[in-house]
Amino acid sequence: MKIALIGATGNAGSRILTELVSRGHEVTAIVRHPEKVPANPKVTARKGDVHDKAGLAALLAGHDAVISSVHFTASDPHTLIEAVRASGVKRYLVVGGAGSLEVAPGVTLVSTPEFPAIYKEEATKGAEFLGILRAEKDLDWTFLSPSALFVPGERTGKFRLGGDRLLTNDKGSSISFEDYAIALADEIEKPAHSRARFTVGY
Repeated sequence: MKIALIGATGNAGSRILTELVSRGHEVTAIVRHPEKVPANPKVTARKGDVHDKAGLAALLAGHDAVISSVHFTASDPHTLIEAVRASGVKRYLVVGGAGSLEVAPGVTLVSTPEFPAIYKEEATKGAEFLGILRAEKDLDWTFLSPSALFVPGERTGKFRLGGDRLLTNDKGSSISFEDYAIALADEIEKPAHSRARFTVGY
């Protein structure tokens, strides 16, 4: 497949790029600094601005799917969604956050007293992005939320998938960037969560 990846040099984006390339996909890495994208015959680095709808749409055109892996506080959901729509690409996947996941019926993680204040704005913006996607009428979107701790680690291939509830185990709630990338790549190759949010964790 030919996949456009916005934010390909970030923590999650760089692992997603590696995973997609390892599976033989052709990736257009759309970043602010193309020189930071590792050279690979399967990767085409392009300079892009997430706030430039027309420019972004032109970069996205002709791909089978678009992934955005950018901070919610550093981007605008309407601009990104409209750029994807204008590009003509039908499949849109978003690297989501854990804040909007439920820890009890009707109670989201970001609304709990122990949620770190430093991450609250990003989590709130992520929840808003999900709400906008859920109101979309004609875009085939997927929002993949990581677990509470989203950190560098190993590519184990051993994880669980869930819906709108935070996944936890006896060690807490976590997923590595590497295993998250597997779950996202799996979803691109075999879509199972069209127009839906799902989550991944140990």
